[in-house]
Amino acid sequence: MFIAPDGDHYRVRLTHSLEVAQIGRVIARALGLDEDLTEALCLAHDIGHPPFGHAGEAGLDAAMEPYGGFDHNAQCLRTLMRLESPYCEFDGLNLTWELLEGLAKHNGPLSKPNWALAELDAAFPLGLSDWCSLEGQVAALADDIAYDNHDIDDGLRAGFLELDELLTLPFVADHWREVERRFPTAPRDRQLRELVRGQIGWMVNNLITETRERVKGLASANEVRKAGRMTAAFSSQVADEERQLKHFMYEKLYYHPTQIATAERARDVTVALFNAYSADPALMGDSWAARQHEGEPDRSRHIADYIAGMTDRFAISAYARIFGETPEGLSNV
Repeated sequence: MFIAPDGDHYRVRLTHSLEVAQIGRVIARALGLDEDLTEALCLAHDIGHPPFGHAGEAGLDAAMEPYGGFDHNAQCLRTLMRLESPYCEFDGLNLTWELLEGLAKHNGPLSKPNWALAELDAAFPLGLSDWCSLEGQVAALADDIAYDNHDIDDGLRAGFLELDELLTLPFVADHWREVERRFPTAPRDRQLRELVRGQIGWMVNNLITETRERVKGLASANEVRKAGRMTAAFSSQVADEERQLKHFMYEKLYYHPTQIATAERARDVTVALFNAYSADPALMGDSWAARQHEGEPDRSRHIADYIAGMTDRFAISAYARIFGETPEGLSNV
């Protein structure tokens, strides 16, 4: 949620992915699914994110607009199937079809994949028009559960959210009253963590119960893929309440003026890096510069691959080396 946070206690992509994996594995175990596959999907789902998260993605998408744009989910598959290639015999990491399929379609079937995913699917068909496995669907919902609730934790810690605002959501207020009833003398910071933990448990248990009902009559993974709907799901009531929580978080946190200003600055930094490497590929270093392509779109896509592999801090350092100054306004916590 926060770009290049100064504090060590705010979540980043890595810690978020670990938390998603913890939630996903619990759900998979309860439903009798493949726990290893679910965990791998959860751990890998955000690998394609560039520095500065969605703000960096918007910058790369704008820079790459003449060449098909940029999408972090497709970049995840591109990273695993093309860019990370430690083996002599083949490209990529030699991952299973089930893992790659789940990453490609964890948000649902794809009728119009972008260039990156279309190229990969042409070489290794992933059945993009079908739903993915239950493991892939669980991983997607574990992602929602994790960031819905952990962003509350980070938002409260950073001062962007206030408890009184959260309690305007009736289901959050119900959980808070239960925390106060059970732990009336606990310090406030522990009560707030209990609230977050309790909401995660509420969502997880509801998802398990609803999914058990939805899988009745489905005899195989292929029947799940052809079911024509999400098989792993919240109940209609919890799904509606989860949407309310998301709407609240966008209004109060993700679209907070400070957050928007920081995201715009991060987008500008990403575009500036792209333009600098496009003007002088040697700035990427010997290894990446030596593999640069002469013609488009491969030339620009190579630069996007390089930037997409950066962390926030690496991108900030690269900008400082190129432009002689550290970009300001990139951290608001």
